[in-house]
Amino acid sequence: MKSPPELAIAFRARGLKVTPQRECIFGVLHGSDVHPTAEAVYALAQERMPMMSLKTVYQTLNDLAQMGEIQQLDVGTGASRFDPNVDQHHHLVCRVCGKIRDLHVEYPELDVPLSEQQGFAIEDAEVVFRGVCAQCVP
Repeated sequence: MKSPPELAIAFRARGLKVTPQRECIFGVLHGSDVHPTAEAVYALAQERMPMMSLKTVYQTLNDLAQMGEIQQLDVGTGASRFDPNVDQHHHLVCRVCGKIRDLHVEYPELDVPLSEQQGFAIEDAEVVFRGVCAQCVP
């Protein structure tokens, strides 16, 4: 993910306002390796800026996702998650606690035969592995 100052430049280049609240959200996401929900980003941002609104968090996350600066994920954990890592990668998901971790493994043999593509022009693939993380193993 770009640094907070780089994100501010990208926002301004798109004609979007860069407010202190948005800069706070950029700071919460920067350097993070977790995949937070909007509510989790809101909780962390509120610690830094108590007057933060949940609406601002949602709007900023949606703007970042539309710009390609973060990925919005739906991996079946009940709420959208936001991934600051936009490089091609896959995910591990704990079916007990919902924790998501990046997985950097290539699958060169993963291919959909032309006869099965159903008219789609396939551009990429995401693999999600589900299981139980170390903290949740009984």
